[in-house]
Amino acid sequence: MSSSTSYNIRRILKNNTMFIALVVVMLLFQVLIVATDNGSLFAPSNITNIINQNAYVVILATGMLLCILTGGNIDLSVGSIVAFVGAIAGTLIVNMHWNIYIAIAACLIVGILIGAWHGMWIAFVHIPPFIVTLAGMLLWRGAALIVLNGLTISPMPDNYLTLFSSYLPSVSQQMLDADPDKAMALTFAVTMIVAAVCCVVFVVAELLQRGAKRRKGYETTAAGLFIARLVLFCAVILAVAALLGQDKGIPVILIIVAVIVAAYAYYTQNTVPGRYLYALGGNAKAAQLSGVNTDRVMFFAYTNMGFLSAVAALVCVARFNSAAPTAGNSYEMDAIGSCFIGGASAYGGTGTVGGAVIGAIFMGVLNNGMSILGIDSNWQKAVKGLVLLLAVFFDVVSKKRKSSK
Repeated sequence: MSSSTSYNIRRILKNNTMFIALVVVMLLFQVLIVATDNGSLFAPSNITNIINQNAYVVILATGMLLCILTGGNIDLSVGSIVAFVGAIAGTLIVNMHWNIYIAIAACLIVGILIGAWHGMWIAFVHIPPFIVTLAGMLLWRGAALIVLNGLTISPMPDNYLTLFSSYLPSVSQQMLDADPDKAMALTFAVTMIVAAVCCVVFVVAELLQRGAKRRKGYETTAAGLFIARLVLFCAVILAVAALLGQDKGIPVILIIVAVIVAAYAYYTQNTVPGRYLYALGGNAKAAQLSGVNTDRVMFFAYTNMGFLSAVAALVCVARFNSAAPTAGNSYEMDAIGSCFIGGASAYGGTGTVGGAVIGAIFMGVLNNGMSILGIDSNWQKAVKGLVLLLAVFFDVVSKKRKSSK
């Protein structure tokens, strides 16, 4: 094996450490679950459940990553914002009978205004983000309790639930009752076609990105390893689609999450404002001297966090079919943990949206696997805490090694 090939392999392993760890953990849980006769982690219905249960984590982690990139800053208020915006959604749609689209727009605007409120204090008054968002955590949780008067609003109307909790293709109950085999065949076929299209789009995007890097003289991985990576990711997409096709099809929430992830991945990696986030986290003084308006970048990061918290609130209201004052408890911890486990640096300036997504899936698999095995919820919290600590420890050790070279 040549030295260049060996280097490329080491680099690929380093860049995909958490993905490899995710695969190992999933296989480990699969072995344990089968050995204890508790079913299968890879059961089609269980894969659907993992997606539905962790969609909000991916959405919040995507926004949290932008905050962390600015210098290791976090937002402690996202769980409370989810509860408050959810309370507004329930009140407008159920109690006041607003049109669901107008109500959704109003909730998104509320989320943006809350994020802008936090961003103003952080970016322009220069109060530490920890203090501002801690105050927000208390403020918006109290506001949620006031709006709901301590009560839960349910159920949500069917047309609202369809927007977030339905599946593609939409197979009617009549068709399912009349010919279940035909209905399942249709579901599987449509799911696999969509997955194949996603694979084609992914491959084309990767080829275009690789071509752009080569034209600009940037270093690229060896052709063989690049092809192997494409094959692996396409195989994962098709495998997940095959499992979903054997259940209810593609959850609409998966499409929403995929659009959000793709948009923010492109923004952070391929746009100048997106790169400002990394510049701010890498060296705020240098970024400012280079002409970057660091206050505006910080303001955007927290305004955006408010917006995505509102999106997560709408998703959670649909998932639970209710708006409750206790909604969103510990959601901020899930989002923060997903980012750090996915490779974001505790010091800022390092991390990717894809890594945050892998971290969120990792957390979801941990929760789901331990629940299937019947592990006590207290032990589940302890395990997640240890995993988060190890992820940050790995980041700190890596930073020290780089600085000592």
